[in-house]
Amino acid sequence: MYPFPLPALQATSADNPLTYLVFLAIGIAFGYILELSGFGNSTQLAAQFYFRDLTVLKVMFGAIVTAMVLMFTMIGLGILDYNLVWVNPTYLGSGIVGGLIMGVGFIIGGFCPGTSLAAAATGKIDGMFFVGGVLGGIFVFGEVEKFFDTWWQTGGYLGRFTLMDWLGLPAGVVVTLVVLMALFMFWGGEQLEKYVGKRDLKKEPKWRYGLAAALLAVAVVTIVIGTPTTDQKWTKVAPVKEVALTDRQVQISPAELYTTMYDNKLITVLIDVRSEADYNLYHLNNALNVPLSQIESVVPKLLAKYTPNTVYVVMSNDEVAATEAWQKLVANSVANTYILEGGVNNWIAFFGKDDPEIVPVSQPVAADQLRYTFPAVLGSRYASCYPDPQEYEELEYEAKIKLELKRDKSGGGCG
Repeated sequence: MYPFPLPALQATSADNPLTYLVFLAIGIAFGYILELSGFGNSTQLAAQFYFRDLTVLKVMFGAIVTAMVLMFTMIGLGILDYNLVWVNPTYLGSGIVGGLIMGVGFIIGGFCPGTSLAAAATGKIDGMFFVGGVLGGIFVFGEVEKFFDTWWQTGGYLGRFTLMDWLGLPAGVVVTLVVLMALFMFWGGEQLEKYVGKRDLKKEPKWRYGLAAALLAVAVVTIVIGTPTTDQKWTKVAPVKEVALTDRQVQISPAELYTTMYDNKLITVLIDVRSEADYNLYHLNNALNVPLSQIESVVPKLLAKYTPNTVYVVMSNDEVAATEAWQKLVANSVANTYILEGGVNNWIAFFGKDDPEIVPVSQPVAADQLRYTFPAVLGSRYASCYPDPQEYEELEYEAKIKLELKRDKSGGGCG
């Protein structure tokens, strides 16, 4: 049951067209709720900015916090893998500017892109004009984007950045704080409706207090159950992944890694988990030094930059630390992760055997230690760190890399 099969659901939609009926039903239900809540009425939508009717705030934020609580409850129970859920990268600067532009447009036009589609679908002329404006804006943006693409794509880029990362608090605590904030906003919204919109709150259903208490109770539960640790995640996937590890399906030879590094159709990310001292002595060209103790800290960055043609290769001096790092990455759903067979020692034995400066150690060394001595701390400046493509044109090896397609980015919300 773990993790929730999001990729399998996507695959099923292609293999079984009936799955699309489920998506269609969800879409119809979503549109119905929007219309039922008044989201197709520009007058009612605009009323929130004048504090007369806060229905939009309560419905949208209520849906958001409900989804958040349920999602993190599933994560805590081990049913859903949070790393398989796409989190939009944060672009702080350009995001603020874009939010202001959309906010002003929302106030003037009375719609956001999503609600304008709901209005247009029900035959409202203002909604149709707003949709036309959105499409026109998209066209204009596409034509002028080249003049400022560097700024909007990098302005305040923070990657996969969440409230948990910002506050440094456990997910359950953040979920509970967000729910408390939402309930306070709902109460404040009702007070504004009472005094500004002259709404009679005595006519509002009393059961809304019970729902609010239930939502808060479930949020507190997320604190109690917490989120699965990497070790717990590995325990879940180990029955399958251990087979691949034991059968050496994920240990790629230096020859295959070399070929992959020069394959223009692939993005090869080399992760060196050795100590900084060993890394500084010798490392492959463009390898990132991420000591084993810090390997989990790079997972959010790897997930945020995920593309289907990216291959991650972890390496240590032999395979001990690299195998442990591979387990941590795989447990956290980092796809297309492999181990350099025999580690850096094997790489040097293959590509650096003719380098007179790199000398094998005469005495036996402990596991996962360098078996070579070096004349100086040169890092990646040895010839074997970036072998000449013309010197090794045709290498024979058993190909093991098989790209695993994970999940695609998807949008949501008002935009």
